[in-house]
Amino acid sequence: MKNGELDDIDRGILYYLQQDARGTSSSDIAAKLDLSSSTVRTRLNRLEERGIIRGYHLDIDYDLAGYPLYTKIICTAPIPERDSLADRAREIHGVTAVREIMTGERNVYVNAIGTDHDDLNRITEELDSLGLTVVDEKLIRDEYVCPYHGFLDACEEPESTDDGGTD
Repeated sequence: MKNGELDDIDRGILYYLQQDARGTSSSDIAAKLDLSSSTVRTRLNRLEERGIIRGYHLDIDYDLAGYPLYTKIICTAPIPERDSLADRAREIHGVTAVREIMTGERNVYVNAIGTDHDDLNRITEELDSLGLTVVDEKLIRDEYVCPYHGFLDACEEPESTDDGGTD
């Protein structure tokens, strides 16, 4: 199997892990995919070793955790420095995620949390001092993460559309 290629079993494992990685055991996945637990564990290890599974992350309600302000800060970085600036932005206190965008002027998106507007102002000032130009800020009400259904679609049998009648 080439690097990056997944078969239906791998896609099924990824789908069920995306739903609830912490609460889903290899036995749970094995039962849903009609496999043995050891097969699922072996596949999980292989997906981790190949870097396809990069980690198991928490989904935090920052408001309930005491950080009521959640913002997406949209920045511009010079293309030759985009990678290093995005990496350095992750070190700023309050930054929770950084995304590099491949095209366009708005090429670095930074998610950040804070207790008040002073926190968010400090973060944008630190981003600016790194060399990122802040072009927009969006205050986020909430964010919902869902599994990519394409992983499961590929390993399910298509439903028959045959109604038993004649044409």
